[in-house]
Amino acid sequence: MRFAAVYEKTPNGWSAYAPDVPGLGVAGATKVETRRLLREAIVLHLEDLRASGQPTPKPRSQTDYLDVPLKS
Repeated sequence: MRFAAVYEKTPNGWSAYAPDVPGLGVAGATKVETRRLLREAIVLHLEDLRASGQPTPKPRSQTDYLDVPLKS
């Protein structure tokens, strides 16, 4: 499965979450570490859902960047 991830720079490092996996968020010192932690957290969360007989979320979110011109 492929989930969208949102990364945010914080005063102490980075935080991240996957919009399609509610309630799951991680933080790390670097973006690389945070990416690894998010991937591991998603895997563990999905395994836990399956083990308890709950449905797993389907990836639905998409990401994009928009160029916004600023007028002087």
